[in-house]
Amino acid sequence: MGRRSKSANASPITMDVPAEPSPGKQQVRLTAILEKLRQSGTVTVEVLSAELGTSVVTVRRDLDQLERDGLLQRTHGGAVSIEPLFYEPFKNDRSFQAHLEKFAEEKRRIGRAAAALIQKGQTIALTPGTTTLEIIRGLPLNQDITVVTNTVNIAMELSKRKDINVFVTGGHLRGDWFSLVGPTAIQSLQPMLIHTLFVGANGIDSKWGASCFNSDEADLNSAMVRHSRRRIAVADHSKFGIVAGWRICEASEFDILITDTDATDETIAPFQQKGLEVLRV
Repeated sequence: MGRRSKSANASPITMDVPAEPSPGKQQVRLTAILEKLRQSGTVTVEVLSAELGTSVVTVRRDLDQLERDGLLQRTHGGAVSIEPLFYEPFKNDRSFQAHLEKFAEEKRRIGRAAAALIQKGQTIALTPGTTTLEIIRGLPLNQDITVVTNTVNIAMELSKRKDINVFVTGGHLRGDWFSLVGPTAIQSLQPMLIHTLFVGANGIDSKWGASCFNSDEADLNSAMVRHSRRRIAVADHSKFGIVAGWRICEASEFDILITDTDATDETIAPFQQKGLEVLRV
């Protein structure tokens, strides 16, 4: 008998090659990661792996993808919200940094609670400030939201969010808080209906209302109040009882007041008596 060829009845050699993640499933994961990041400001690979029911390798791959897209910053073992390059010229400005860092955790909680009140398809507006900045960092994903702002830094931070429509008013630039003010800015609001307005202020008082230290900003913020259906004040506990020189609106014009848990019962009682819903977070 002739010698049988070794390959005649040989079984084909096979290898287990990991399947590439489904693009649809990956998008769901990416959305979930960004939502978690916007809620907490930081995420870890281990926790995401457990919550998403996927491997740590896949989570790392997703985080790397989101970093390449400019949507987060990778850290050892996880990721954090991206720090805008827009602030780079001010990183050594001690007074500016102090303003950003003052009651930062309270502002973050207030911002996330405020963002949770936004409904799908709404047009929202925000006045300038560090607390309203935290609101845009917590905006929900893929909800067809339009953001009206007169603040350049907010527009810059939202430039990476392709799921959000951003309208920036015209006007004269105030460099200290990147806000656009003046008659042109006010005029640009005339044809608009704002569903929800978030008002940050230098001070909030039950008798005087919300106020700020600049007359031009007060004028523009007041115009936003007139064009909005629902008005929400966002202020940490340090802002209560402060009366700045220029009033934005009276306290009774607000529907909701969001503050932090250090605001006492005595502090918020006058606002509740005026019919405001007060949330302490």
